[in-house]
Amino acid sequence: MTWDVLNVIGTIAFAISGAIVAMEEEYDILGVYILGAVTAFGGGAIRNLLIGVPITVLWEQELLFHIALFAMTVVFLFPKMLLKHWRTWGNFTDAIGLAAFAVQGALYAVEMGHPISAAVVAAVLTGSGGGIIRDLLAGRKPLVLRAEIYAFWAILAGLAIGYEFISTPFELYSLCVVIVILRVLSYTYKWSLPNRSFFQRQAKKLHTKN
Repeated sequence: MTWDVLNVIGTIAFAISGAIVAMEEEYDILGVYILGAVTAFGGGAIRNLLIGVPITVLWEQELLFHIALFAMTVVFLFPKMLLKHWRTWGNFTDAIGLAAFAVQGALYAVEMGHPISAAVVAAVLTGSGGGIIRDLLAGRKPLVLRAEIYAFWAILAGLAIGYEFISTPFELYSLCVVIVILRVLSYTYKWSLPNRSFFQRQAKKLHTKN
């Protein structure tokens, strides 16, 4: 039951996210459906390939496809109502998708008897894989590669579930809420992981020589 609920939540969140990004890029109705679909199901497809699940399993999720189609249709039919507030809660929707799919992906790997490393990879790919494909198709820099912390929260979910610190439905839902909160805080307060810029260092050297 927990698995199914997380699937539905993640599918709706990412389908809406993909559809709205497509409309921001002024794609036609086919582009809206394609981008929404790859955002909702792309991460799961990549995960399945890497942990040994037949790709055909994707086509057994008929109900989820219908749910995603309905969500994308609502976005397309009522764009002003949704796009008006997209700047405010768009990242929040993406955070919900990240949390739900990261937890669901880690559960998938653990239930198949894979090691902790596989649970972490499954969490990251399921949680962010669809968003990466979405951003690439939209000609944008993938959200997971930006300065804001994104995939790191999926890694934490994979570790928590892989080490079996969290296992009951209540704990799993609580983990989803925590990940959403952490993701919202990370983009609100501009939290970021350490990074280095080769070009900045080179520029400093040239400036010093001059």
